[in-house]
Amino acid sequence: MLVIGIAGGTGSGKTTVVNQIIQELPEGEVCVISQDSYYKDTCHLPFDERTKINFDHPKAIDFDLLVAHLKELKKGNAIEQPIYSFIEHNRTKETITMHPKKVIIVEGILILTHTDIRELFDIKLYVYADSDERLIRRLRRDMSERSRDLDEVINRYQNTLKPMHQQFIEPTKEFADIIIPNNRYNTVAVDLIRKIINQKLIDN
Repeated sequence: MLVIGIAGGTGSGKTTVVNQIIQELPEGEVCVISQDSYYKDTCHLPFDERTKINFDHPKAIDFDLLVAHLKELKKGNAIEQPIYSFIEHNRTKETITMHPKKVIIVEGILILTHTDIRELFDIKLYVYADSDERLIRRLRRDMSERSRDLDEVINRYQNTLKPMHQQFIEPTKEFADIIIPNNRYNTVAVDLIRKIINQKLIDN
């Protein structure tokens, strides 16, 4: 089993890189786990309090559960991955059954901040895009997919996303084995990762 961690700032294009990597890989051999599924359960808080949580701080992530789930997958066991609602700012009551695959990709802004998580990765990637590009992508996504208005997205970016990126996310580049600039389609880096994965599949 090959476990790959893909980090990078919000709106850097992590999901795009993931899709580019798995596009030409054998169907059914790869599973993708999103850090976003592992935001801590906040059902004990009223909605107004949940909206005030700093979701870009490592404390917002249930790393213990994510570590436990990755270890179970590495043992060959299935897991029940939580489902998170960005509209309700909380986990839903449903889960997704994830089965172990030959390649597991874990993506999220904070996954390289946690020592135990990093140690489970065979390859660590950091997707880089400049701050203007990331803001534009975040605006488009949050307004179209997460029912946010313009002022809300800009305020969160200025007050939370940007300082958290500078404090916690940007420094994790030093842990990456490969840094992928993603202001455009990066065929060289993506093809390199594909070759590594394909070789691993052949070896197994």
